This record gives sequence, structure tokens and C-alpha cells, in this order.
Amino acid sequence: MKTTISGIRGIFGEDFNLKDVIFFCNNFSTLVKSKKCVVGMDTRPSGQMIKETATAALMQNGIDVFDLGIVPTPVVFREARKYGAGVIISSSHNPIEWNGLKFIIEGRGINERELPQILEKQELPKTGFGVETKITSSYIEEAKKLIGMISGEPKIAVDIGGGAAKSVAPTLLRELGCKVDVINEELDSTTRGPDPTADNLAHLVSVSANKDIGFAFDLDSDRLVVVRNGVKQTPDVTLGLGVAKALDLGYTKFVLSIDTSVSVEKFIKEKGGIVKRSKVGEANVIDLMLETKSQAGGEGSSGGFILPEFNYCREGILTSGLIASMLSNPKFNEILNFMESYTQIRDKIEVDAKYHDTVIGKISKKFETEFSEVITQDGVKGIIDEDSWVLIRKSNTEDIIRVSGESNDLNKCKKIVKDTLGVVKKSYDEIR
Repeated sequence: MKTTISGIRGIFGEDFNLKDVIFFCNNFSTLVKSKKCVVGMDTRPSGQMIKETATAALMQNGIDVFDLGIVPTPVVFREARKYGAGVIISSSHNPIEWNGLKFIIEGRGINERELPQILEKQELPKTGFGVETKITSSYIEEAKKLIGMISGEPKIAVDIGGGAAKSVAPTLLRELGCKVDVINEELDSTTRGPDPTADNLAHLVSVSANKDIGFAFDLDSDRLVVVRNGVKQTPDVTLGLGVAKALDLGYTKFVLSIDTSVSVEKFIKEKGGIVKRSKVGEANVIDLMLETKSQAGGEGSSGGFILPEFNYCREGILTSGLIASMLSNPKFNEILNFMESYTQIRDKIEVDAKYHDTVIGKISKKFETEFSEVITQDGVKGIIDEDSWVLIRKSNTEDIIRVSGESNDLNKCKKIVKDTLGVVKKSYDEIR
């Protein structure tokens, strides 16, 4: 089981079961001051029984539950702003046999200060029972108001991946004025896995060949991948396109995770914006957004564009509409080409978790002698030049160290990552 600010996840029936659902939802109840909580789920087979168990635990603690049914994660976040809290039954892009819980307080995911309260047994106040009400969301209408009608009737292929986007994304894009073809609507017949960032999206690449653009979602629809001109784009390009639209709307203050492409930061600064960097993780990005009153940004590794005025989460659904609204812009291809001109490679190496800090400490000292700038905000990041960098971070859930590198030269990027993986291995061998 993985227990982080990104949610509680595990293989249902093995390391994550209904007793866990009751335990964590009981603890979460102590954080719900409004005594109201919206609940939604993705399309995983285990979702219904987990949702019923979570609902019962919340109601037992005097919380009124508002059931959204099967909906994308961004819809639950949006409604949680109105009700005060939310629970999402999902493990996002993990394999189908996984499931989990994501907790929302005041429209945002829980942070590092609140996580312990969910993981450690709490004293539950004696209270009456809550009630359950089925509700529908006004998400589509609210998203349409923000995006505005799209001219030119762009042709769009949407790959649902068997997930919750089916109930929202095609409808939103059609009502915005797009012509939409949908593939992989049902989970039992989808041609790809739950994570579009890891799949080659061959079906979508083929279907979108005669379209203006293709969009692919993960199971809970907070992740979005773009296919353009027969090419699957990197997650950083998805974020970069969202950022470009935010700049067009007049926003100037951005937060990007420390592993987001330098191309996105350069693009923002060239347009007169300012950038602050956060630790990796959606919740960390949002915390810094709130602290600095920033207007937009996100996390490059997941293609997660975040627009706080609308939602405190990765917004795959809204971002698809925002990107679609840019297609008639003559500079769209110019923006895309700029983002594509940088290559980022993400890799990992097995390292026993008890040695993580020691290995990273050794490499940090080595980086200080080799690079002009070293950042230790989240792991250790070495700035090689204005277009190239390398980052090593420990995993909080696995016996691995992650290595990311970027450059505007593909071969240079490959060498950066290969050399750094070698340094990590050597450092690990030396201390064992």
C-alpha cells in the first residue's frame, strides 16, 4: 500500500481492503469541519463497494454525503469547493487491480501536515448519523463559461481509456463547438492501459491522423496527453500548452514543480511572467500556489496543468478545452514546436530505501564541484547550463532513486541521464 499526499493506493483485496477504507475515512472525518462531503469514483470494478464502504464510514461520523457517481477527479474537486470536503475512489493511472482514496479539504488535496491525521488512529467524536444524497455537477456549464465558445469547429479525437472522462469530456468539447470522435469508451474493450503517459497510444495516433488534435485521459481523467500531427506529445508539452493559454488570458504568476521542463519556464519568462519552483507533487505545487497567490502552473511529469481559480488539482478535462480553444491561433504550431525542441528523459535505479539519503548526500557534494548551481529543494538538481539540468530524487514508496534530465540536444540529454545513473550506482556500491 502507498500512503502519500497523492492518496492511499494499493492492490484491492491484497494490501488495500475494506477495513482500510473504514479506518482512513474515519480518520478523515475529523478533518471535515463542514460535516458535508462529496464522493465520486472512476470506473474500476472495485469502485462501487469501496464507495459504499467509504460513504457508510463518513455517515457514521455525522457527515452528510453527496454522491456524484462515476465522474472525473476534477469534477469531485470542483464540487468539493462548494461542500467543504471530498473523497475520490480511484488510484488514478495505476493498473486496474489497484484502487484507493484521495481526500479533499476546502477544494484542495490534503497536504503533508494533514496526512498524519489520516494515517494515525484518531479519537472520533460521538455524533449523529449523516444522510446520503445523489447529486449532479454543474462542472460542464462552469467550464464553458471560463473557456468560451470555440470557433472553427475543430475536429478532435478523444481517447477515454475506459475511464470516467466518458461522462464529461466529449460533452464539454461538443458544447464548446468542437466535432468530436470518441474511442475506447468502455473499460472492458479499451485498446490501452490506464496510464496514457506510459502507453504509445497507437489507436489514438491512427484515429487522429485526419483530426486537428487528439486527447487521451487516464482512468480518473486528471491526466491528459496530447497527440498532434501523428505524434504523441510529452506530459511537459501538455502542461506547456495549458500555460500558453493562461498567459493568453493575462495570467503572469506561475508555480512549476522542480522537474518541469525548462522550456515551460523559458516560455513564461519570455512573455513577461514570473516562475516559482515547488517540490514534485500536485499538493506541493498547490501549496506554493496558495502561499504565493500564483495564478497557474503545474507538474510537468504528469502533464498536470492547474488553474487555481477553477480547481486546486491537475485539470485534464478543463485543459483539453483550453487547448482546443487555441487551435485556430496561428501561433499554435510555433508554441508546440518550442515545447518540442527540448527533450526530457526520466529513469530510475534500484537502491535500498535505507540508503537513499546517504546516496543523495554523496551525489550532492559531487554536483557542487561540477555544476554552477545546485538546488536541494527536492532531492538534488544540478544546473548544467541554461538549457540542461539533471535531478535525482528518492522514491517515498519504492526502493528506487529517480533520475531526470533535460536538454535541447537529444544526445546530450541521453548522456546526462546515463552518466548520472552510473554515478548513483557507483555511490550505492561504495556505501553497501
